[in-house]
Amino acid sequence: MSDNVYVLGSAMIKFGKYMDRNMKSLTGEALDLVLKDCGLGLDDIEAAWFSNSAWGIHTFQHCIRGQVALSANGLEGVPVTNVENACASGSTAFNSAWIAVKAGLYDCVLAMGAEKLYGEDRAKTMQGFMSGMDVEVVMDQMAKFAEEEQKRKEKEAKEKGVDLPPQKPGGHSVFMDWYAIGARRHMDNYGTTQRQLACIAAKNHNNSTLNPLAQYTFPQTVEQVMEDREVSWPLTRAMCAPIGDGAAAAIICSESFLKKHPSARAIKVLASVLQSGNLKGPTDVSARSAKKAFEVAGVGPEDIDLAEVHDATAFGELHQVEQMGFCEVGEGGPFAERGETAIGGKIPINTSGGLISRGHPIGASGLAMIYELVTQLRGEADKRQVEGARIAMSENGGGTLGTGEAAMSIHILEGR
Repeated sequence: MSDNVYVLGSAMIKFGKYMDRNMKSLTGEALDLVLKDCGLGLDDIEAAWFSNSAWGIHTFQHCIRGQVALSANGLEGVPVTNVENACASGSTAFNSAWIAVKAGLYDCVLAMGAEKLYGEDRAKTMQGFMSGMDVEVVMDQMAKFAEEEQKRKEKEAKEKGVDLPPQKPGGHSVFMDWYAIGARRHMDNYGTTQRQLACIAAKNHNNSTLNPLAQYTFPQTVEQVMEDREVSWPLTRAMCAPIGDGAAAAIICSESFLKKHPSARAIKVLASVLQSGNLKGPTDVSARSAKKAFEVAGVGPEDIDLAEVHDATAFGELHQVEQMGFCEVGEGGPFAERGETAIGGKIPINTSGGLISRGHPIGASGLAMIYELVTQLRGEADKRQVEGARIAMSENGGGTLGTGEAAMSIHILEGR
């Protein structure tokens, strides 16, 4: 068993819209970047874990996605494990690679995540998100939500004395409705406001202006976020993560390998945790996983200098900040509104711009989080650098089971 495990290399390509590129191309760019980052060659990689969710949906490339994408870029003959765990796929690939090194099976491995969500058939992409839920249950839940939403809009139109505008079909994934339900409950229970959600979204959009690899790099004011098109009340478009294309990667190594390839830029992995949610039990997978990660790492929320959390919507960030223990449950809205989660605040959250603005190519998102943590802990984040960053954390959820996340992966890293 390896005593310590390190991230030796980390990289991501600029997330965005790549209609003229395929998965092999995106994978190849990230692979070149991660090898250059740590000065290794393909011959140093002993095994690989490849994360992807939607390739099969769009082009029918199922089953051997990792072998296809990596062999096209020169990485052949090594064990390749394909990983699919909804939005937590990239973090799951990292966790699996970490386990293999920690167990002493390998000394140097690759975790790669790549995704293409843009395509000519947008409806197919949106329908694909359904597979991250219990499809036998979700249709009934969404039908009830749609009925509730229609009644709300009718009441609002009547109070304003206007006609209800014609309903537009589709346009967003069912996850946005799921997050909207959670946001409404939080508002009812704790007095959280739409403006507080807008503060979170505006912060992340503004953080992304400092990240050249982000999908969106334009600033947003709180007012602009609130005035944007409604997706699913109280969520506006600016509060929701876009679809996108991209790839990210990490090279993970043992302490013995690091001694043979010394690098002052290597980052220690203090904890890597993967857990599942409950269908009928408590919806506490986030808090439960965070507690486990803190125990393994020997630290607490007060020791974390920055975190990347799963902000598929602004409410997602608010919820996870509470679940990670950075503030009390119910206080996430005021906590963000006071600027505690901004760069320079008590606990900077999503310095990269988060899913909302850095982008969310599902298979790559968890590894993009790792890239941001590594960049910060190396002191290489330029204008978005968190001063004195030493310990950083990522939280990456995937899919839904019952009313909570189906998969949850948390990593805690330490700079050297």
